[in-house]
Amino acid sequence: MSLTEHIEVVENAFRLYAKGEVLNPDLLHFDSGNGEFHIKAGGLKTPKIYFGLKSNGGFFQNKIKFGLPNIQGLILLHDGENGFPLAIFESGDITIKRTGAATAVAVKYLALEDADIITICGCGIQGQIQLESIMQVRNIKRVFAYDKNEEAMTNYVETMSNKLKIEVLPAQDLGEAILQSQICVCCTPSREAYIKKEYIHEGLFIAAVGADSPEKQELDPQLLADHKVVADILGQCVEVGEIHHAIHAGLINKEDIYSELGDIIIGKKKGRESHKEVIIYDATGTALQDVAAAAFIYEKAIKQNIGYPFQFPA
Repeated sequence: MSLTEHIEVVENAFRLYAKGEVLNPDLLHFDSGNGEFHIKAGGLKTPKIYFGLKSNGGFFQNKIKFGLPNIQGLILLHDGENGFPLAIFESGDITIKRTGAATAVAVKYLALEDADIITICGCGIQGQIQLESIMQVRNIKRVFAYDKNEEAMTNYVETMSNKLKIEVLPAQDLGEAILQSQICVCCTPSREAYIKKEYIHEGLFIAAVGADSPEKQELDPQLLADHKVVADILGQCVEVGEIHHAIHAGLINKEDIYSELGDIIIGKKKGRESHKEVIIYDATGTALQDVAAAAFIYEKAIKQNIGYPFQFPA
């Protein structure tokens, strides 16, 4: 499944959500000390009804300590009309790519159309996919890569400059990098805000991707009080996202959030309204993205007769 296909199905998932043509998504989060588990579920009416459930383990020292992926899990796809389990997927690849796809959709509607400089905070695989996905919707010419891990930052610069044939530079001064950028993507597991008020400038679009649990935080919460904020799923963002932190700090209320992304996609709300406004996209991730990708892959696999058939005993 290509990045372009991921972007198309994820955009449609948000469109269906805004139109009420979904089985409403929900999530659970469990902290396990060395890592965390996320369980997300929901469904789409495409018009065929699909329901999906994903269980993901996020253990961010796995690669260093055990040589294992940092994110591992499964997606179970059901027929939403009779409950029949249709397919089981390894969740890592889908999770990484659908997350990048959602950011690309947000960039499409919320970033400056002529944006060509981007700062990526977080130089892991997600940071790579974020950049590749955004390049499907914007003509990016220069990239600043930031990570607290110098080796990860150096590897990212080398890998992505060779792969994409564009200018990729290490962001030794994060603030200066963001001040030169029209897009900033934050995709780290940070538990302390590092995007500061003094980094913000007219026209900036920030995609806050990392805070998918209550403990994680990347943005100074004051930023959400000062600028237009768009949520992927508002009900989730008030519980686990950057919006959650701003509400908890007493800086905003749920009603202060401008829109959900889906309402902008269907034209119910406007996206970017001026060249000057700063827009923050709070992305907590939704099962609808997983189901959209899983259903696409399932239908394609059936047509091409690939995969491993299985049947549970009656």
